[in-house]
Amino acid sequence: MKEVQFIDWGLIDYKEAWDKQEAIFSETVRIKTENRNNQPNLQKETNDYLVFCEHPHVYTLGKSGKPEHLLLNDQALKEKEASYYKINRGGDITYHGPGQIVGYPIFDLDHFFTDIHKYLRFLEEAIILTLGEYGVKAGRSEGQTGVWLDAENPWTARKICAMGVRCSRWVTMHGFAFNVNANLDYFNNIVPCGISDKAVTSLNKELGHDVDINETKEILKRKLCELFEMHLI
Repeated sequence: MKEVQFIDWGLIDYKEAWDKQEAIFSETVRIKTENRNNQPNLQKETNDYLVFCEHPHVYTLGKSGKPEHLLLNDQALKEKEASYYKINRGGDITYHGPGQIVGYPIFDLDHFFTDIHKYLRFLEEAIILTLGEYGVKAGRSEGQTGVWLDAENPWTARKICAMGVRCSRWVTMHGFAFNVNANLDYFNNIVPCGISDKAVTSLNKELGHDVDINETKEILKRKLCELFEMHLI
């Protein structure tokens, strides 16, 4: 059973969390690069981390995103008390804010499997299984990452979890944003993930009441452990 260090950063500024992620990610990549030139008896072991957190209101634009998908100017951002960053993950624009579980697995996939598509499907599956614990039936939308409700119905399809990752030398960073008690009004200010014709939802909206987010975190951690065959320390 693989051991993975779990960290909950709580409510943390996006840039601060990004810098902390980058530091862990860069150190892991550095060790792996050094190992390529070292003798077998000098190999250093890399660590794996699962980070959960929440962010103050922020919009992030991925490498393949279009700036025009943010529908606010600088003044409007200030009025919404929201920040905006262009970042180095895949995907388009998304929103993070209080009431979301933002997950940052910083995994050395050489410890798991070297297949980024399988990795994304496992992250999606963990969210799908977590929603199932609340009686919410979720799934995937063909050709689009993330987790959806009613994906097969173009009139009622809605996204409950967005995903965007970066991977170098089989080390991952960034991850997923799972709407648990999210303020969905903030999604009205963007074209979420570049998809203009589908809605966004949150677990509390689907259930009709707010959810104990700490309980949701525990369920999600359990599902991730089962899928990735890992133990959190």
